[in-house]
Amino acid sequence: MDRALFAAATGMAAQQRNLDTIADNLANAGVVGFKGSAQSFAELIAPGGQGLGTVALGSRVLFAQGKLARSAGPFDLAIDGPGFFTVLDGHGRRLYTRDGAFSRSADGTLRNAADYRLAGVTIPNDALTVTVAGDGSVRATFAAGAARNLGRIRLAEFAAPEHLRALDGAIFEATSASGKAKDVIAGSPDGPKLHFGMLEESNVTIIDAMMQILTAQRAYEANAKGVQAADEMLRIANNLSRG
Repeated sequence: MDRALFAAATGMAAQQRNLDTIADNLANAGVVGFKGSAQSFAELIAPGGQGLGTVALGSRVLFAQGKLARSAGPFDLAIDGPGFFTVLDGHGRRLYTRDGAFSRSADGTLRNAADYRLAGVTIPNDALTVTVAGDGSVRATFAAGAARNLGRIRLAEFAAPEHLRALDGAIFEATSASGKAKDVIAGSPDGPKLHFGMLEESNVTIIDAMMQILTAQRAYEANAKGVQAADEMLRIANNLSRG
């Protein structure tokens, strides 16, 4: 009976973690470039091979491609395929994101909403128009029709992106498990491509997340009933021993 109580209690704890993760996914469903997470669990095995309950293995980020949508931002970019934009914070630390909602700052750098600077390109203040090709090449036009190349936006890829550390929203940090970032040029036939004037939406769909919540709630309730049943059995056993 103690074993049954423990098994049901660990199941409740597991489903609570699952619900928390799904709720976080839903809260960020409208964040550009956000990637949803999923919890992983395993059976807790006692010596001798008998199951005791459920143990949490932690969450993992799901890097499925989000839908690409047209945007109104003059410097918006979307990645079609694997890879990340490399951005730098105020201390020069390299971070990685799929959020391509950039705007030009006074110093000509492209920055996101968190004020992280996109690596590899600066837009002169006298540039009239800017375009980005599918291979990341940045070209600007100036007064009197003059045009010139401003550089190339390179993407970063990882051997094990599922081991990147999620920091805030759609921002990630490399870890020893993810491996070091590898610079990739977009536009190759089998590689990622850049789309100028578009953004990648979150890969979290509200309908799927709501279905996951219903499934997790039912599993939580089933485990809660298991706890109640085990508790009642213990109560009866205690009364019998006293009698």
